[in-house]
Amino acid sequence: SAIPRRGLFIGGGWREPTLGRRIPVINPATEDTIGDIPAATVEDVELAVAAARSAFLLDGGSRWSRASGATRAKYLNAIAAKIKEKISYLALLETVDSGKPKDEAVADMDDVAACFEYYAGLAEALDGKQHAPISLPMEEFKTYVLKEPIGVVGLITPWNYPLLMATWKVAPALAAGCTAVLKPSELASLTCLELGAICEEIGLPSGVLNIITGLGADAGAPIASHPHVDKIAFTGSTATSKTIMTAAAQMVKPVSLELGGKSPLVIFDDVADIDKAVEWAMFGCFFNGGQVCSATSRLLLREKIAERFLDRLVEWAKNIKISDPLEEGCRLGSVVSKGQYEKIKKFISTARSEGATILHGGDRPKHLGKGFFIEPTIITDVSTSMQIWREEVFGPVICVKVFKTESEAIELANDTHYGLAGGVISDDLERCERIAKVIHSGIVWINCSQPTLVQAPWGGNKQSGFGRELGEWGLENYLSVKQVTRYCKDELYGWYQRPSKL
Repeated sequence: SAIPRRGLFIGGGWREPTLGRRIPVINPATEDTIGDIPAATVEDVELAVAAARSAFLLDGGSRWSRASGATRAKYLNAIAAKIKEKISYLALLETVDSGKPKDEAVADMDDVAACFEYYAGLAEALDGKQHAPISLPMEEFKTYVLKEPIGVVGLITPWNYPLLMATWKVAPALAAGCTAVLKPSELASLTCLELGAICEEIGLPSGVLNIITGLGADAGAPIASHPHVDKIAFTGSTATSKTIMTAAAQMVKPVSLELGGKSPLVIFDDVADIDKAVEWAMFGCFFNGGQVCSATSRLLLREKIAERFLDRLVEWAKNIKISDPLEEGCRLGSVVSKGQYEKIKKFISTARSEGATILHGGDRPKHLGKGFFIEPTIITDVSTSMQIWREEVFGPVICVKVFKTESEAIELANDTHYGLAGGVISDDLERCERIAKVIHSGIVWINCSQPTLVQAPWGGNKQSGFGRELGEWGLENYLSVKQVTRYCKDELYGWYQRPSKL
């Protein structure tokens, strides 16, 4: 059915894009056009940034940026409460917009609400951390620290977890006292626009959060280069991040980046329960259709277990329910768009032409004639020079290599220009801890893959970006630290000689 028709959310209200352009919304599971979203341009970015700047400075900041954390927490908790009220509706929108199974979308909305609640708590706790004294080796000075919002922030977010990835940025930014311009991906913007409706409903002060939709070149780039945007937080491709960094560098503007990945999952032959390991391997790469930046898509198997493991992996993969994502029990929906579908298919065909073996999958499921569906795909006989081993696919595709020794496994795991995540599965916990220390990534999982916890830091190294989201680290992303020092003595400091009196 048709989706609600929304405008751009600017200054606490709705408006059509300046040039009146709109972008069709296509349900990727049916290929039907179900509505449209506004296509913002630089003129709309100007309006959104001006609204955010006005909200940040209003009444000397007393309305928002310099209000107490407890005041801001009330709004964040109110947003969380509305998310909970609307979980079924928001999950439905997310499903028809992105193609993910509805069960996954419901879990995402639960996480959205939890994230707003978590940062409401941190906003309130921030009040007690102000004026934190610093111990000094002299008595004549007293020094304390203030943590202040960094200003107007531009938040540019991806399509794989549309509302959740936006919330990872919006919630801590607002908790810190920043005002924001959010630009979600044009491929999946519906739930982010609904967030605007929720903000309007709960009475979030005008201009604190502005939401514009549109193409990256037209709407995202002007945010990154805008002189009145004080920070950019971006989640997306490494290629796009380079453009954003270049634009931000012209004004020495801080940037935090959460980018791609090609994460390893190393499995040793001492696992007693092979099916447990198989399920984690599948969850690590097939969940959300493999459209996960941290997907453990490079599977490293100890030689002694490889044949038996792959036999079970294929059996499990055959058992995945691939269907319309609104169907009960669906565990693999469509990918987000025709473009993404064709990109994944090209990766698979290139792997085959380079000599890899498509052990399972690689095609459209035979029972689904429409929609951008791809079978869970397992690729073996892979060399480290192949594209499928080195580049991020962002689809339900696992590539497999076999190793003999622990040192070989570590070398293979680290042989990538990415560094977001990695995992190790073994019943030898000492080995797990040892490998966790030497994998070059911002996240390491032991005997699992992909648990994502709002309390724990999230982010990568190398070409997976820098900065950390979630936890207290996510809040620090949007705060600046100010030193305040007072001279406490009644007498002169005494460095210069007092002039004699005439």
